[in-house]
Amino acid sequence: MSELKKIFEKVLDGERIDFQESELLYAEADFHALGQLAHQVRLNKHPEPLVTYVVDRNINYSNVCVCCCKFCAFYREPGDKDGYVLSFEEIGRKIDETVALGGTQILMQGGHHPDLPLTWYEEMLRWIKANHPVHIHAFSPPEVVFWSEKEGITVAEVIHRLRAAGLDSIPGGGAEILVDEVRSRVAPNKCPSDQWLGVMEEAHNQGLRTTATMMFGHLETPAQRLEHLFRVREVQDRTGGFTAFIPWTFQPDHTALSRCRKLTSVEYLRTLAVSRIVLDNVDNIQVSWVTMGPKIAQLALYFGGNDFGSTMIEENVVKAAGVAFRLSCEEIHRLVEGAGFIPRQRTMDYTLMETK
Repeated sequence: MSELKKIFEKVLDGERIDFQESELLYAEADFHALGQLAHQVRLNKHPEPLVTYVVDRNINYSNVCVCCCKFCAFYREPGDKDGYVLSFEEIGRKIDETVALGGTQILMQGGHHPDLPLTWYEEMLRWIKANHPVHIHAFSPPEVVFWSEKEGITVAEVIHRLRAAGLDSIPGGGAEILVDEVRSRVAPNKCPSDQWLGVMEEAHNQGLRTTATMMFGHLETPAQRLEHLFRVREVQDRTGGFTAFIPWTFQPDHTALSRCRKLTSVEYLRTLAVSRIVLDNVDNIQVSWVTMGPKIAQLALYFGGNDFGSTMIEENVVKAAGVAFRLSCEEIHRLVEGAGFIPRQRTMDYTLMETK
């Protein structure tokens, strides 16, 4: 029996594959067979033909950042005339619009602002909770590490203070590729991979659920993508705190890495499928209609994906790189049903909402 066939049988028997097996699968498995295998893993985890999604808004409270990541077209350096910090009232207006559209949460991320103390973020969280009872899915590990170093306190203390102020969960942003050789080239001022994973493990230990992402298709190798998956899997083995994994392709336009070619749909789907197979301890794999477009997102539901992500009432970071897809709840329903599944709105922790 060929090595590939053995790996396929191992996966179908519900057994875990190792790094070398994942490399063989990624490099040599037939594209359609790999998709079928990932889809079977998805069906084993989620036998009902449901595809979930969340209604939320991405509120970037500031675009001022000292990170200078080469893949980012959104940030502005301190002092730039286009830099901004939203007022609490403006944030409140955006939340009201989100709730009026059936939203259950807000996703909040900003840059590494050198002049805003941790108390500003605590005040923002308290103000939101006092005036807008909404789930706050906010900040990312690099932001947490930045505040820890800036304030001279531990990561655990930062998370404790943010939780006490009203933080409900943490998104998986800033992961890029969790291999320091790559991070040092694309985001030299961002926390190294051990710290990113450490923030997530600490958040899980304090009772916060989080997501994990992977932005691929820039300066990493296929083996480094796999290394990223295995590092996420290791933390999940210890904590079980990741609700979902979200791989998405780098959008090079208008960035310092514009020389990078855009990955093909086949490369994206192949990576998604292997993610579903390797991450046997993560319940949900999210498809990326934001970067791949609605049609490929439909196809991705047969390559291991079971979640359609967010309606993204507002999205600024990917849009700054020249990619702008927007979907309403109605459009998500149409796309999911068109792919042969039943759409269901969910909350951050994948609790299904009552159907109207």
